[in-house]
Amino acid sequence: MSSPDLPSMPLPDTSDRQAVRLGFDNTYARLPERFYARVNPTPVATPRLVKLNLGLARSLELDPHALASEQGVQILAGNRVAEGSEPLALAYAGHQFGYFVPQLGDGRANLLGEVMGPDGVRYDIQLKGSGPTPFSRRGDGRAALGPVLREYIVSEAMAALGVPTTRALAAVTTGERVLRETVLPGAILTRVAASHLRVGTFQYFDAQGDTRGIRRLADYAIARHYPDAAGKMRPYRALLDGVIARQAHLVAQWMLFGFIHGVMNTDNTSISGETIDYGPCAFMETYEPDKVFSSIDHQGRYAYSNQPRAALWNLTRLAETLLPILEPEEGSESAAIASANEALAAFDLKFAAARGAGLRRKLGLFSEREGDAALAEDLMQRMATNGADFTLTFRRLCDAVVGSQGDEEVRNQFADAGAYDLWASEWRRRLEEEPVSAEERATAMRLASPAYIPRNHVVEAALDAAVEHRDFQPFEDLLEILSRPYEERPDLERYVTPASPEECVRQTFCGT
Repeated sequence: MSSPDLPSMPLPDTSDRQAVRLGFDNTYARLPERFYARVNPTPVATPRLVKLNLGLARSLELDPHALASEQGVQILAGNRVAEGSEPLALAYAGHQFGYFVPQLGDGRANLLGEVMGPDGVRYDIQLKGSGPTPFSRRGDGRAALGPVLREYIVSEAMAALGVPTTRALAAVTTGERVLRETVLPGAILTRVAASHLRVGTFQYFDAQGDTRGIRRLADYAIARHYPDAAGKMRPYRALLDGVIARQAHLVAQWMLFGFIHGVMNTDNTSISGETIDYGPCAFMETYEPDKVFSSIDHQGRYAYSNQPRAALWNLTRLAETLLPILEPEEGSESAAIASANEALAAFDLKFAAARGAGLRRKLGLFSEREGDAALAEDLMQRMATNGADFTLTFRRLCDAVVGSQGDEEVRNQFADAGAYDLWASEWRRRLEEEPVSAEERATAMRLASPAYIPRNHVVEAALDAAVEHRDFQPFEDLLEILSRPYEERPDLERYVTPASPEECVRQTFCGT
């Protein structure tokens, strides 16, 4: 194993710049003390900046030059507390693979504070891998370089795809080792999120019978994420409706890109509707509805096709925690249960609508007609039976829609090309029902089906180069390509081509 003393990102000249000012305004720190533990990050030996997300920093009106300065890197490593920061480890509980743990919390993360973006949205800035907290449960509170870079890559890819997600602001190495299965170089990720409220946060207070805490948390969630709910006759029901709607839309987007989260525990289900906690996640290559990558998901609980069911299960746990504050709104316990069940019943409809609309876009259909859902499902069943690559099949359909000469690349994805031909004849009949030019249709399709995703073998190669060989160029190259996923460019076949048998990644791993 190579030394964790890895080369740093070149720093700009900051000699004439002022101290780092992040402009924190910390509303969560004003909540009662039982919502968190006040704890500073644990300093590290020799922090070095690996990557700073310049675009994200500028979008938050943060000075990237200051962040990349020596003082900025000390803040990003947890060695220095920034002006206005009130470091917190958040308390939460959670169901992990169906088993309830009444106290989890930020065992290796530290919420530095909140900033207001120019879009009027409040964002958390959090360190991940910043040392032990009162919630560490005998863990070391640290993160290894590989998982930090993996979350950086995949979360930024998701953002570029247009999927709600936490973002990566920076990655630093620590100059220290962490012990997992082997000794690995340590690192810290700086993560940006709309918030770090989770279903598990509500479960934490519910487990203690703390109805006042649940109400306070719900009021906070409404004010921060669902302000329209505050003016409703039943604001807590409106909160539940809002979270259900966002989760239904989020999981539909995952499915449309072949993404498998891998660890959809309730503590990894965000109240804001963002994708959070990229552990053993992956994008499918060959379309397999029951595909599992996570090394810890032995029963396939969070397999690709199970993700909608898992999301609804998690949302049901949220609804249970809200019953004590729904009851006064609804007038009785039975009415509160009925109201919660009514809200949950909308999930399947909302998910189906979002996924159906996405599949129509991927097939180049501008209007909704009877039989569209069956047409899409027929294609996907044929893809599964014939080992078709999920991303390439839909991307190559963008060429096929222009003319039958584009069919050959799609046919090549199918073990039995005739299976595609039978479906394509029905597809073309459906396309004729809309007065849209082929070029206009193809352009729209290319904005729904990316050319580039974080293919697992390419991600692993970039991580191996960084961790084992101190070479961050593959990581940089991959980030640049994934930043424009819908724009096909020449000479990038390696990032489009599925893994060969010897490159195939069959398992992904949690970084804890």
